[in-house]
Amino acid sequence: MTRNTNLRTVLLFFFFFSYCEGGREIRKGNGGMIKGMFVFGSSLVDNGNNNFLENSRAKADFLPYGMDFSLGPLGRFTNGKNVIDLLGDYFHLPSPIPPFTDPSTKGKKIVHGVNYASGGSGILDNTGAITGNVISLNRQIKNFETVTLPELRRGMRTRVSLDEYLFVVGSGGNDYSFNYFLSNLHSELSLDSFTANLTATLSQQLKKLYGLGARKIVLISVNPLGCSPMVRANNKGQCLDILNQAAQMFNLNLKTLVDDLKPQMPLSNLVFLNSYKIIDDIISHHISKGFMEAAVPCCEVPSLSEGGNGVLCKNGGQTCPNRTNHVFFDGLHPTEAVNVLIASKAYASQLQTEVYPTNLFHLVNL
Repeated sequence: MTRNTNLRTVLLFFFFFSYCEGGREIRKGNGGMIKGMFVFGSSLVDNGNNNFLENSRAKADFLPYGMDFSLGPLGRFTNGKNVIDLLGDYFHLPSPIPPFTDPSTKGKKIVHGVNYASGGSGILDNTGAITGNVISLNRQIKNFETVTLPELRRGMRTRVSLDEYLFVVGSGGNDYSFNYFLSNLHSELSLDSFTANLTATLSQQLKKLYGLGARKIVLISVNPLGCSPMVRANNKGQCLDILNQAAQMFNLNLKTLVDDLKPQMPLSNLVFLNSYKIIDDIISHHISKGFMEAAVPCCEVPSLSEGGNGVLCKNGGQTCPNRTNHVFFDGLHPTEAVNVLIASKAYASQLQTEVYPTNLFHLVNL
């Protein structure tokens, strides 16, 4: 499959200067406790790491981000809680997982886990450079290995048992949006070949985490990239098939990794969370699922000519009056209402098309 040059032109235009990639009450779970979570990935699971990075343009530390979050705009790319916050509610964790780059994330604050995710980052080290300073997945894993893990071991009187923690990895979308479809570096590389390389790289990263002690691992799929409001706004309101095809190709490989890695990581249990399908179902049947708008963002998203980038909310800008009936909060990221559905499916769905081979309630009880 060859590159769509028109798509590259659109992406270059909208991402050259900056970053692209209503809450309902969630019912807490009543079984299957974990000690905490270690989180790796990009903006969909980032809870503020980029706030502490100099020269990063991928930040959400201003209103209207966090307008429905009890602690305000701390760096989550949504109006309220993200999927990690909501899973923490299900597992009765005492507080939100702290971001690694926050200087106060140390001592007792790391006992229930650390979030290393960085908006704009990817599986590949050179992904996201166009958004300024971001923390790649390799660097995130290195931060866990060289900083958090030694401190966790020093702080525990007994040996640290990492099988009491969930390791959540949500990365890959930016490797397409900010790398393959945007850069000339892969001009001779087919989408199939790029995806195979991306999958192989992630496989090695997961083996690294396993070697460091990870035993219960959640792999979050890439979302329907081609149906984001940013893409639709520049494609006559329609989804862009090539981006969705790329996401589906990667997600198929990601699901296959769950089985392929088992012989090489015999003590591990991996779960594939198909957020692509969950969001795609919401977009396709949004009215029946309680949403009124699935194609435009809830917040005011200025274009380049208006001083924005077509993706992030305007600082202090207007929002829709009811965040619970919008699928997307900004040009790319879902609202808390959608995150609630993703988290609930992750925790309890019985459908292997949504969680494979099982849900997180069962995973933590293994």
